[in-house]
This record gives sequence, structure tokens and C-alpha cells, in this order.
Amino acid sequence: MLELLNDLLWGKVLIALLVVVGIGFTVASRFVQFRYFGRMFRILSASQAFQRDKHGHLSSFQALLLSVAGRVGGGNIAGVAVAITLGGPGAVFWMWVVGLMGMATSFLECSLAQTYKQAEADGTYRGGPAHYIARGMGPKWKWLAGVYSVLLLMTFGFGFTALQSYAVATSVDDAFGVPVLATGIALAVLVGVIIFGGVKRIARVTEFLVPIMAGSYLLITAVVLALNLEQIPDVFMLIVNSAFGLEPVVGGGIGAAIMMGVKRGLFSNEAGLGSAPNVAAIAYVPHPANQGVVQSFSVFIDTLIICSSTAFIILLSGIYDPAGMSDVGGVALTQSALADHVGDWGRSFVSIALLLFGFSTILYNYYLGENSISFFSSANLKFFNIFRVTVIGLVCWGATTDLGTVFGFADVTMGLLALVNLIALLCLFKPGLRVLKDFDRQIAAGIEQPVFDAARFKDMNVDAAAWTIEPEDIERITTQETVSNEHPSRT
Repeated sequence: MLELLNDLLWGKVLIALLVVVGIGFTVASRFVQFRYFGRMFRILSASQAFQRDKHGHLSSFQALLLSVAGRVGGGNIAGVAVAITLGGPGAVFWMWVVGLMGMATSFLECSLAQTYKQAEADGTYRGGPAHYIARGMGPKWKWLAGVYSVLLLMTFGFGFTALQSYAVATSVDDAFGVPVLATGIALAVLVGVIIFGGVKRIARVTEFLVPIMAGSYLLITAVVLALNLEQIPDVFMLIVNSAFGLEPVVGGGIGAAIMMGVKRGLFSNEAGLGSAPNVAAIAYVPHPANQGVVQSFSVFIDTLIICSSTAFIILLSGIYDPAGMSDVGGVALTQSALADHVGDWGRSFVSIALLLFGFSTILYNYYLGENSISFFSSANLKFFNIFRVTVIGLVCWGATTDLGTVFGFADVTMGLLALVNLIALLCLFKPGLRVLKDFDRQIAAGIEQPVFDAARFKDMNVDAAAWTIEPEDIERITTQETVSNEHPSRT
């Protein structure tokens, strides 16, 4: 039954909806993910000047790193290997396509999460699909927001937390011989220390951890590319030709390439799934589109950079053989491929990378679960503490248990999660475009840093308190605009 539902969701329904939302918003927004690609870096730079510590706010950059911590996980190492094994090199091409479309989808869902976010007493915000469904689609759809929150809790808060722990513990056991129980206990202690500090402590940890783990993986990829410089054009052509059936052997054929590319692409970058908007909503920014632009960049980082890194490590190695790969797959394929390039220590490097990726994803999963609980009861600390203890227990249990059934169940709930979110995005297409047009209008008028005026969007039921910009930041933005007008060459 689970397999049948899984095939229906991932094989037909979600592919159609992802294409409709991704291409639809790309065209309607006049290719927003490309128009504002260069602006992503300016937004991140400007966000650091906002006084987040003084008022308890979290910056756009912190929200980006927390979302990258979640997007960049086992799917980037094991998932890409599975996609290539079952779908051939062409699956990588379709992952790229999903990533490029997903950048627009992520812009839409994360801009909506910002638009409909809710202010908290400690200076932070909460938001996400449950909030934009309840506020944007109206009270009669609050039940759907509740369904989404339950699915989010089951999928990420419970299912994927245990699965990440299992992946990390088994990988460490294979590479270093550390018993899975010992790894599970160590992970549980670290996770417990961090999650009891709330989202601010999680953000501080990911702000430190993500650049290290992503930077290290990109550095080893650069070494591999340098060692195989002459083969890169051939591998690129192999990926493109395989995507369209122009190679003699392409895994499971064009259909398998497309299926695995789409499924693994979404599983990795989560665009359209609705998970990242929960994190995007926590940022203190002057306009919702700011975070939409930034979160588009996180999809680019995940799929076009990190996933591509794994793909090239595998395809440039002497290990990959399309005709006989049944005995090597997943993490083992990535480990063997890297070892082929740099020696046996490459296996240990992959295990350490998976450990870091998995650990950061557990923190991200915890926050998604906490956010889903807050939708039903935002002020009850007892519920949060019960959930925190449960997560610690799941980390320990997951490390020592074969989770095949859990994975199948989580795959289905993740599909249902995406289904609910994509339906909501279709319903909120016009409000999303309206927010973008307000951003475009201010940019066209020469305003370097657009500001969201909640009073102009009263009919959209936004929380005005969530759009109060601190006086010192208004002064900073005003000064910036004055300098830009006096010295246009500086913008």
C-alpha cells in the first residue's frame, strides 16, 4: 500500500504540480531567480548591518545557513549516488532542471512565509506554510494548515530525525568501527544541549558549522576536478546525452533518469516541499522578497553546487560503470569514488562529511517539528520540552534500529506534505506575485533597499507587528538611499 501511494505521488502527481508551479512562477515572475541572482549577495551583505542582537532578531544570513543546514544532508551524498545508480548520469541533468525551477518555487514559498509571518515576544518570528495557508487562504482553510503541521511533525520532527541518526551512526561504524549505540548517545547529548537553547542557539551553531562542512566538501571537489581537468567536458556531455537517451547505456532509461532526477532533486533541495519556508520566516528583513531571493540561492547551493560536486566525484572516478553497478550504491559508491581519486582516506572524509551534514539536518528537523507544534500551541513550554526529550530519544533509537519501514512511511508523508504545500502555492500565486511586483516597483524607482509597508497589504491579513523595522535600521536604509542617489556609481 505504501509503495503504491508512493509511486502515485512521486511518479505522477508531484511531478505535474512541480512543473506547473516551477515553470508557471518562473514565467509569471519574469525569471525572478535569474533577474535577482546577483542581488542575493548584496542582500546578505546588507542584512549583517541589521541590529539582530540588540533586539533579538535573526538575520537573513542566519536563516539562509539554517535552511542550507537542512537542505544539504544525506541526499547530497547518498541520494545523488542512488539517482545515478538507478537513473544513470542523465538523472543529474534533471536534478539541475528541478533545481533551476525550484529556485522560483522557493522564492514564492519563502516570500509568502515572510509576508505572513507572526511576531513573537522575544524578537523572533514564526511562519511557514501553515501560517500562509491559515492567513492567506482564509479561516475556512485552517484545517488544511493543521494537516500540514501534523505532516511536518511526523515527517521531519520524527521520521527524518531518526533516519538521519541511523545514516550517521552506520556510516561512522563502517568507517571507524565506532558502535552505533555510542554514536547515537553522543549525537543525542550534543543535540540536547543545542535544542534546549531554542532557535537562537540552533542558528548560532549552524552559522559556525555550515560554512565549514560545505566549504570542506567543495574544497575536496575542487581537488578532484583539478586532478581530472581533461575529462570534465566528457563527463558533462555524458550527463546531457544520457538525459535524452543519446548514450548506449543510461541506467534505467530516460524515464528512470527523469524520475530519479526529479525525486532526488526535490528530496535534496526541498523546493516546493514547504519545509524551508518555516526557516525563511524567522529572518528580520525589510521586505519579504529579500528572503525569497536569498532562499532561491540556497536551492542553487544545494543542487547546482553540492549535488553536482557529488555527481562529478562519482562520474570522474574509475569506479563508475553503468553496466555493472548493482553491488555498489548510496554512500558506499561516493566513498569508493572519492577513494579512487585521493586514496583510502577519502572514505573517512565522506563519513565525516555525512556526520556533519546529518548532524546539522537533525537540528533543522527539530526546528521544523517545533514550528509545527507552535502552530497549535505557541505559548505552552511543556509541549516543547516533551518534544525536545522525544527528539533526543529518537536520535538514540534511530542510530541502533533498521529503519526501512520508517523510510517508506516518511517518503509518503513527505509526498503528502509537498502536495498540500503545492496546492497552497497555486492558491496564493497572485498574492506572491503582488509582493514581488511591490519589490520590482521600488527597485525600478531607484530605491536600493525596498521596504514592505504592511499598511498597503491590510487586505492580505498580514501581521503588522511582524513588519516593524527598528529606528536605527530605518536611519541606515535612508542614509544608504541618500548616498546611492548622490553617487549612482556606488550602487
